[in-house]
Amino acid sequence: MYLADLSPVTGSEQGGTRPVVIIQNDTGNRYSPTVIVAAITGKINKAKIPTHVEIEAAKYKLDRDSVILLEQIRTIDKKRLKEKLTYLSDAKMKEVDLAIAISLNLTLQHKFDTLGNT
Repeated sequence: MYLADLSPVTGSEQGGTRPVVIIQNDTGNRYSPTVIVAAITGKINKAKIPTHVEIEAAKYKLDRDSVILLEQIRTIDKKRLKEKLTYLSDAKMKEVDLAIAISLNLTLQHKFDTLGNT
């Protein structure tokens, strides 16, 4: 998790300086000047829809219990990242993965380790 400046925005996009979760793969993180993130909000503390993942303030160094908004995924320049906050646990990242799959209507029937083995 990082603190990132997501402004300017348009319409219903999450903006301002706020925590985000990096959801891009490690290769992209290493070589790309951009990064794929999901916004986090403290305005709600309980998941309202299947693309929301709850995170506890005390465990993740936040001011209040918050929700990762996996329907608010965007690519930003790494210059927007201001401060590293913490890592999400493996269990929490599994919840994030499922919420991303729901948000993007991905099927989880395929094993990712078999990609390219046709």
